[in-house]
Parts: sequence; structure tokens; C-alpha cells
Amino acid sequence: MSIAGGIPRAVDRALEIGARAIQIFVKNNNRWLGRQLFDDEVQQFRSRVREERLTATVAHASYLINLASPDPHLWEKSIAALIEELERCERLGLSHLVIHPGSHVGAGIDAGSHRIIRAINRIHSDTRGQDVRLALETTAGQGTQIGCTFPQLARIFHQVKEPARLAVCLDTCHVFAAGYEIRSAAAYRQTMEEFDETIGLPQLQVIHFNDSKRPLGSRVDRHENIGAGEIGAQAFRHFLLDQRLLQVPKILETPKEPEGTGDIRNLAVLRSLCSPEN
Repeated sequence: MSIAGGIPRAVDRALEIGARAIQIFVKNNNRWLGRQLFDDEVQQFRSRVREERLTATVAHASYLINLASPDPHLWEKSIAALIEELERCERLGLSHLVIHPGSHVGAGIDAGSHRIIRAINRIHSDTRGQDVRLALETTAGQGTQIGCTFPQLARIFHQVKEPARLAVCLDTCHVFAAGYEIRSAAAYRQTMEEFDETIGLPQLQVIHFNDSKRPLGSRVDRHENIGAGEIGAQAFRHFLLDQRLLQVPKILETPKEPEGTGDIRNLAVLRSLCSPEN
């Protein structure tokens, strides 16, 4: 949901389309510095969330941040920016801050993963006592992205000092593009079993629902409306009917349309799939 006009407006926009869980940016996602977050705005947002009984409120980190960067200046700048965003999330009462693990920019997965682990350890040290969790998002594997396989994410979990402060955000378009089949019931079970064995299903705490413009294993990150892409609407039933995931917030990142019409349509498609009879 857009935060134009103030962060509390995101709640109004969510209600207008019938959403119960929302994701926001806590600052301009394409700038390093954000405007000051005033106490009255924070309190108004928290009050609106409480009054409207939204089931989940999470944020997505700036796209400029790269915890795997081999450039020392950009790496330090990314750490500082992420700490600031976590502090904003904490003030707003958000549960998770979703972030792409990072891109190694040619330095290699081993070097990039090491930088991510070091960065997270520093961030956790500097934000001790906060409740908000970093949620590492699965990636499509485009370019030099890290996090397109479950073992790549598991490596980070296994090597950071405080893994209990981390979570995973599974993006359906990304895992599909990365080569994980989820369209049939059997394929979904196999993919989720692999996730559970490598990372652990309790770590899956946010889901992004997106169809994919590109085919399985394409390694290309292109979101599509639910049912209009290569994944197909029926695949989302597996997630919706999985009793283990009932309490996991599911967020749309499908293409935006005027007046929220795309969001309304996508939510309707998903809700029609929630019944076992359909």
C-alpha cells in the first residue's frame, strides 16, 4: 500500500480494497534518506491498525540496500540504512521488514553470503531489544542475486549469531522463476518439504503472492496478476489451504492499476480459491 499523504493513509487504502494484511515502505524506497517520522503520525498509524483490526502489518526495505555489496562504502551505507528502517518499523509496531538478501555483483556467492552474514550480525547488535524481524526474501536468481535457493538462505540462518531474529518471506513468482515447481499438489508438497528440511517451516513468516510472466526456472523476476501468468490460479490454493500457513500473512505485489482495481480483482480470485470445494 502506498504511504503517499502520510503512513496512516496506507490503512485507509487497504480498507478500500478489502485487504486485512498490508505491506508498506517506511520511507521513499528509491532514496537513501527518508523524511522525519513524527510521533503523531506514528500514533495515528498504530491506532488505525488497532481500530481496524488488521491481521498483519509488515514493511519492505529500500531497493537501494545491498548487504552483499563488495563496495565497502555501499556496504556500510546499506547497513546504516537498514538499521534506520528497522527503527522506523519498531516505532510503527510492524512485525517484519522484508529485504532481498543482496547481490554479490560478481564477487561470488561465497563472498556475498559472508558479507550478508557479517552485516546482519552488526545490525542485530545495533538493534538489540527490538521486536521487528528481518525477513529474507526468496529471489528469482536474476543477475547476481543471492537467495534463489533454499540452501543459500539456510546458510545465512545457520551462520548468523542470532537466527531467531530472522525470518523468510517466500515470493511465489521468485521461487517459481528460480526453478521450484509449485503448480501441482505433489510438486507443492515436495517444494515445501525441501524448505522445511533446509530452513524450517516455522521460519516462513511472510508470503508474497504473485503470478509469473516468465516460465519455470527462467531466473527472471516479472510479476503478473493471479491466474494470468505461468503459475496459474490453482497453484495458490496449495498455500491457501495449507493449515500450517493459515496465520502467515499473504501480501499481493501484483501489477498496480488505477483505483486499486487490480488488487480488488486479485483478492477476489484468491478468496474464491479458499474453499476446498472449488
